[in-house]
Amino acid sequence: MMLLYHLWLSPFCRKVRLALGEKQLPFKMQVEKVWERRDDFLALNPTGECPVLVDEDGNRICGSQVIAEYLDEMYGDRPLMGTGAVERAEVRRLIDWFDRKFNQEVGVNLVDEKIMKRFLGLGEPSSSAIRAGGRNLHIHLAYIDWLAERRSWLAGEEMTLADLTAAAHLSTVDYLGDVPWDDHPEAKNWYARIKSRPAFRPLLADHIPGAPPPRHYADLDF
Repeated sequence: MMLLYHLWLSPFCRKVRLALGEKQLPFKMQVEKVWERRDDFLALNPTGECPVLVDEDGNRICGSQVIAEYLDEMYGDRPLMGTGAVERAEVRRLIDWFDRKFNQEVGVNLVDEKIMKRFLGLGEPSSSAIRAGGRNLHIHLAYIDWLAERRSWLAGEEMTLADLTAAAHLSTVDYLGDVPWDDHPEAKNWYARIKSRPAFRPLLADHIPGAPPPRHYADLDF
């Protein structure tokens, strides 16, 4: 069985969990406290970052996008990267949008400030960063609104890794109860469809000790 080294509220680890779930691949998870810089883990991934996947043959694959594309190549009966060069380019564009732009403008300002600083003892959250994250979140949700109004899924007519990536990032912010869903109905409807998928349910069962999610977090109907 595959083994995934992960962190609970890492959107990158959550993206891989969703990809594994959509592929219906059994796997085990091991929480890796990357700040401890364990020698055994550094031997697996010299960057010291999660996620890392060790497959049934002992191959180690590092990095969320590398892992996701590896899974798509190895288990390609249900492609997550889309079909055709144009669609795959759009899927990759949106993945980069959320993994880079959304993470920097929203995730770092909200999840890192509110959760990671607390657990790592890095001081009080920055109120200015949290305000910036909240403002930026509206911009990103408006973009999802725009996409969802014009397409069946974010990248086109089929659900792809672009949807899973966006949902993974939003799920970490939603765990904090910080997503203004009622202000963005198209994004809310899209997210409801994603979190109703069987692959998403293990994420909805996550509970960080000392930081429980809001009631609506695991509610499929919000």
